[in-house]
Amino acid sequence: MITDTESATPALCRLQLGSELRRLRQEAGLTGSQVVKKLLWSPSKLTRLETGENAVVEQTDVMALCEIYEADPETRAQLMGYAAVTKTRKDWWQSPEYRPVIRPVFKAFLGLEATASSLHNYEAEFVPGLLQTEAYVRVIHERAHRGLSPEEVDRLVDVRVTRQEVLRRKEIPLRYTAIINEAVLHRRVGGPDLMQRQLSHIVETAETLPNIRVQVVPFRVGAHSGMNGAFHVMQFPEGAALKSITYLENLADAWVSRRETDVNRYEETFTDLQALAPGPQESLTMIKKAIKEHE
Repeated sequence: MITDTESATPALCRLQLGSELRRLRQEAGLTGSQVVKKLLWSPSKLTRLETGENAVVEQTDVMALCEIYEADPETRAQLMGYAAVTKTRKDWWQSPEYRPVIRPVFKAFLGLEATASSLHNYEAEFVPGLLQTEAYVRVIHERAHRGLSPEEVDRLVDVRVTRQEVLRRKEIPLRYTAIINEAVLHRRVGGPDLMQRQLSHIVETAETLPNIRVQVVPFRVGAHSGMNGAFHVMQFPEGAALKSITYLENLADAWVSRRETDVNRYEETFTDLQALAPGPQESLTMIKKAIKEHE
């Protein structure tokens, strides 16, 4: 369970609440159909609660479930506390300043990323978002989203930088593995000075945070299974009623998929790339060499 609800995010509280409610139901020997029949709920309502999909959780709903499951007073108090967080706080991406620049699908991705236990990310064209510096982010958005006002670009930059807080969160630390195409190291986004700072940031982050692993796919491996483009594969804490997901995006659209065939395909691709790429230490050496080449 989350030990500090004062600092926990609403997204984490929703996930933990859902996991605990699902555990209590199973320990009580009840099916979802039996529970919704007792409460006159729709099946989807219980599913959303158990998967943490509701932005706000009503304490009355939690109490009703605790009564059916005969939860002990301590557990009830903890779960009511989780529900209270969802009522009194908002996830950062729900704030009015960010809403206009975050697409609905990406908003869903942020909610999933905030609760994931591990994230596998392959990038072929640019530095992975969780490892980008503010200056690098700004150049990317100015080139990729021409026509946006300076204020909108500022918000997009803020979204990217704030998103990186998942790498340092206290509750359920995100295990992040990033695989980068070697071309990313040599593409001068914003000029040589900016690239030196960006690549140095990758090295520093990977060497400082034990939950970060970075590998580089070198040119010499030739054709490989990741040539169809970038992707994310996300897993969730054991016991959570959430299946692994894949996330894909391009200039026009983005997709979140929980289909097992999609997840397996991309996870297999990621495993292939990990085998092709040098290990983390050799990959960081490649990045350090690229830093010097940008001098």
